[in-house]
Amino acid sequence: MTRIGVVTFPGSLDDRDALRAVRLAGAEPVALWHDDADLHGVDAVVLPGGFSYGDYLRCGAIARFSAAMGSIVDAARAGLPVLGICNGFQILCEAHLLPGALTRNQHLHFRNRDQVLRVEHTGTAWTNGYAQGQEILIPVKNGEGCYVADPRTLDELEAEGRVVFRYVGGNPNGSQRDIAGVRNAAGNVVGLMPHPEHAIEALTGPSVDGLGMFTSVLAHLGAPAAATAGAPDGR
Repeated sequence: MTRIGVVTFPGSLDDRDALRAVRLAGAEPVALWHDDADLHGVDAVVLPGGFSYGDYLRCGAIARFSAAMGSIVDAARAGLPVLGICNGFQILCEAHLLPGALTRNQHLHFRNRDQVLRVEHTGTAWTNGYAQGQEILIPVKNGEGCYVADPRTLDELEAEGRVVFRYVGGNPNGSQRDIAGVRNAAGNVVGLMPHPEHAIEALTGPSVDGLGMFTSVLAHLGAPAAATAGAPDGR
């Protein structure tokens, strides 16, 4: 069975939710510890949301130096699929696996709401199960989710199809060009601010649209998804 690791840092909040999403998608969830450089043979890694190391200094700035991240950076550059969610996205940017940075929300308020996203690119390990241009409903909850980069970097991301998700129907944090998520050049590393692990079951909602990210990586790895899982319906 495909094994997907979820890293727990001091201050992680959504690691249990991510482990559950991995299991519901049809993979074996593997708990990874921030201070352990051994990735225990996992086939992919999820960096969950939260406040790693209390978000001291800058969000993700301390986590990038953890033992686990040292191994993840090397493995990602060798092709390991890595998904960074919210704080995980911040960590990926701090570790220079993704360009840009996440700064204080432009309106200076924490935002927690259900958010429509448009899938801009499906050629990644984490989005191949969606349709190009599909709109999905995913919760967003952040205080420092404003994606910024210099104009040249933004233009390169657009030209190379590296903007993976874009906010639709309102921008919750002021991110430049309504960017909600980006990928690396190879497409194995994806980061986004919204929380797909909170949109995997109809009971807890607001949709099951987030499950597609976890089933997508199984398809990328050539593994079957759970019988009850599948590509989410568009919204």
